[in-house]
Amino acid sequence: MSRQTEATNRRIGVGILGAGPVTQAIHLPSLARLRDILEVRHIMDVDPAVAESVAARVGARFSTSMEELLADPGVEIVAICSPHQFHAVQVIAACRAGKKAVLCEKPFAMNGEEAAAIAAVSAETGVPIVVGAMHTFDPGWLAAEAAWGGLPDQVHTVRSSIVLPPNPRFEDFATEIVGRTPPPPPASTGAPSDDNAAVKAKLTGGVMGLAIHDLPLVRRFVPDFASVEVLHAQTVLPFGYVISLRAGTVAIELRAAMNGTWEPSWTFEAIGDDASLSIDFTPSYVHAGSATARIRTAAGTTVLGPFGHNGYEGEWRRLADIARGTGTAPEPETLIHDLEFALAIADAAAARVDAGDAAFEEARS
Repeated sequence: MSRQTEATNRRIGVGILGAGPVTQAIHLPSLARLRDILEVRHIMDVDPAVAESVAARVGARFSTSMEELLADPGVEIVAICSPHQFHAVQVIAACRAGKKAVLCEKPFAMNGEEAAAIAAVSAETGVPIVVGAMHTFDPGWLAAEAAWGGLPDQVHTVRSSIVLPPNPRFEDFATEIVGRTPPPPPASTGAPSDDNAAVKAKLTGGVMGLAIHDLPLVRRFVPDFASVEVLHAQTVLPFGYVISLRAGTVAIELRAAMNGTWEPSWTFEAIGDDASLSIDFTPSYVHAGSATARIRTAAGTTVLGPFGHNGYEGEWRRLADIARGTGTAPEPETLIHDLEFALAIADAAAARVDAGDAAFEEARS
């Protein structure tokens, strides 16, 4: 067997920073399906009991120290699944440690300055970074991207619509969760809060925590992404948002609701003058195949998918290819622009809350 064949067949070592529900319910099941090419070798969590319990599921080492995991020679790919305020520091440290690739859950930075610093370190060290926006790696989306031709040039409306039950319901279907943080008290079912700070925080959290999954897809149809004007923004109880905006000449609708019902739906649409795209994604935390895409023109409808794996598995397949040197990572500029787009929408949505109050007061006077 040649050295090249051995390198291709060898399992690549994975280390995970943060052993919470995302690691337990998303990444470990995905990696279990790819155990012929990827092997979890080290899991770190600040809670030693959680780290030990989760690592024992896959026969990996455990620790409570980022430095110990990054010093482990068996770890070639680092997955960063910690709270988002630690992402930038940990991504930079993983790059400095000379790993072959880094997967960071979204958002990979809290602001443009952090994103630029990450991109600079990635360029300096040569360590590629992948952000865990799973839909960009879904074979249904990739097939649509390859087949839609000139659709992006004619799109005038983009919609992202998400209806999900609370995350713990999906997490419990995927695995037995250890160390889960207790949920906050249920929100009132009455009228939305008049507390502007609370409304702004919920809108910002909705954009950066949920809408952000689809914003890289939205940006594919919005070349003038730097010009974002939010026309309407409101929260939905118990958790969700309705945001209408315009970027350049494209109208964008972002809607989400997380409630106690059991009818999950995650759809994405891009509508043009004489063609359109619609995609039905599997809900988050679900490991049941890919999205199904439909491209409609006057000549008929092309159906793409479902395929045999989803975006979670797709991102790990890409990471394995990158680590072997047979795949390419997204350009750092793409990741920065995706983050800037999300931050611009979150900031404009929050500002719209104050603008709405000012307009209301002016109308009363």
